[in-house]
Amino acid sequence: MTAAPDLAAPGATGRGGQVCVLAGMAGVGKTHLAVHAGQVLVDDGRFDTTLFVDLRGFHPDPGQPPAEPGAVLDGFLRLLGMSGHEIPYGLAERATAFGERLAGRRVLVVLDNAAGAEQVRPLLARCAGTLTLVTSRRRLAELDEAVHLDLDLFTPQEAEQLLVRSNPVVAVGNDPSAHRRIALRCGYLPLALSVVVGQMAARPGWTVTDHADRLDERHRHRRLDSGVELALHLSYQHLPPRRQMLIRRMAAHPGADLDEYAAAALLDTDPATAATDLRHLAAEYLVQQPVAGRYALHDLVRAYAGERGREEDRPADRRAALTRLLDHYLYRAAAAMEALYPAERHRRPHLPPRPTAVPPFDEPRTALRWLDAERATLVAVCVHAARDGWPQHAVWLAGTLYVYLDNGGYPADAITVHGEAEYAARLLGDPVAEATALTNLGVVCWQLGRYPEAIGHLERALPLFRAAGDDRGEARVLGNLGVVHSAAGYWERAGGYHEVALDRFVQLGDRVGEANTLTNLGAVHERSGRPGVAVDQNSRALAIFRELRHRGGEATALNNLGDAHVALGRFADAVTCYEPALALFRDIGERYGEACVLNGLGRALAGQGARDEAVARHVEALALATEIDRPEERARARHALARLGAPIDA
Repeated sequence: MTAAPDLAAPGATGRGGQVCVLAGMAGVGKTHLAVHAGQVLVDDGRFDTTLFVDLRGFHPDPGQPPAEPGAVLDGFLRLLGMSGHEIPYGLAERATAFGERLAGRRVLVVLDNAAGAEQVRPLLARCAGTLTLVTSRRRLAELDEAVHLDLDLFTPQEAEQLLVRSNPVVAVGNDPSAHRRIALRCGYLPLALSVVVGQMAARPGWTVTDHADRLDERHRHRRLDSGVELALHLSYQHLPPRRQMLIRRMAAHPGADLDEYAAAALLDTDPATAATDLRHLAAEYLVQQPVAGRYALHDLVRAYAGERGREEDRPADRRAALTRLLDHYLYRAAAAMEALYPAERHRRPHLPPRPTAVPPFDEPRTALRWLDAERATLVAVCVHAARDGWPQHAVWLAGTLYVYLDNGGYPADAITVHGEAEYAARLLGDPVAEATALTNLGVVCWQLGRYPEAIGHLERALPLFRAAGDDRGEARVLGNLGVVHSAAGYWERAGGYHEVALDRFVQLGDRVGEANTLTNLGAVHERSGRPGVAVDQNSRALAIFRELRHRGGEATALNNLGDAHVALGRFADAVTCYEPALALFRDIGERYGEACVLNGLGRALAGQGARDEAVARHVEALALATEIDRPEERARARHALARLGAPIDA
């Protein structure tokens, strides 16, 4: 193995941030070395923030493609304090935001299992004080700014030393060359050696010679050439049957990792039993624990366990296990959404009763943490369900997650999930489910500014809802057509759609739909020169949202009401609307809403003659809008400051 450079020395890349690529074959110990080196540097006080991601560059399941750099940056930015709606959509913009967030920090970034340089390059931190460790089965020579460290197999002497030092109390037995024989059978590969080390520790009474004899025997009888496969087979063979089953079923899991609750679903047991099994498997190096409470399989272990599952388990048993897993994610997601958005329950799919009760989340924040932790897995589960025989689960899960993905600012995930739901609905021959997926896709395209595409999805959904007699679905499509046309500046056409949608929601008794449409309609009237009508409509919406305890809706209605009062010259009334709206938006972490309110409040204060206070609010709005990359609110703040004769620093 090549000696490592001083990764903490300044100027390794010449660009402020440092990059080191650890390259080598599968199982050579790249991830272990990166994590260990990072931990040493963190313990030494070199870094105060650590970011880790598995880039899935060489996943054994072809249905699990390498991680998209944009999605990785989305996750990093959230960990660094940005909320969903603040994160820009484009890859280059996200990379810029990532660099800005790292400025002034001492950050260690570990990019594990990279597919290639193009996947890695947008994720490289260029700021002084940062170190990026990249692991890959490829050398990534294109990253010429990086320090390259090639990891090779252990030498025979290094492999023997590892075996001796890892289990010094295990008796050698009658063959003094036993350590050398084990090292040879493991191909001097660190992963294989680590598995045998775990096996030796788990079998008291066995000598090193016993382990060497067993390896030789298996090699003769099974003709296995791979040290990894041989070591894994021996370790697997001596597991209790339930743990063998767990590792086989983990290999079929669509996501990258799982917790004890998902493992319990795969085993059809309780979480405590599953957690114990996972801990034992981790102790024997058969599963990894990237973060506390979550477990994953190394790519080679997943490939081995997947083959064992296909050979040992009946297809019906494998399908039953995956059905329980999909049920777990579906019903747990439904419980999380119930905790977060109880007023929206009538908009979620109606699920059949589950045979076993699903424990509720104790509070909304706990539910949100679960959704955030499982988001990538939920997307993978939805794709797997749609494409591999569970289309109804895909439709239900996409509909359940709609509001979370919408409010959280995850457009890429939303397009994937709702696109799979549309495909699954067509397989089911369910036109209402297809129309729902198309409507959800239309909303995402509107958020991304793709207005013609959004209108296309919505116009395809409308006749499907009408043919099925689904009045609520039809009303929702009409309301969203109004939103898209409003965003494009077609006020009269938008108002027409909103009026029809409002009538439908009122007839249906859908209070949330009614209130949302009233705020949208109020915005149309305020912008098209009818602020008096906007006051009436937003006041009605405010009353409904307060009755429903819908805090985000209440803040929106108050902000829109303030805008209408400003348009009427009622500046004191506007201030009394903006101030509670500002408190609500700040409390729920809605920073875009906060920027809108700050600009509105600045206009109202200027109208009252409080110039200095108005300038202060617009300066806050300008800084916030710049930080979250909202050009329309940034422009509003700049124009207002120019009118007030104030300097513009941002």
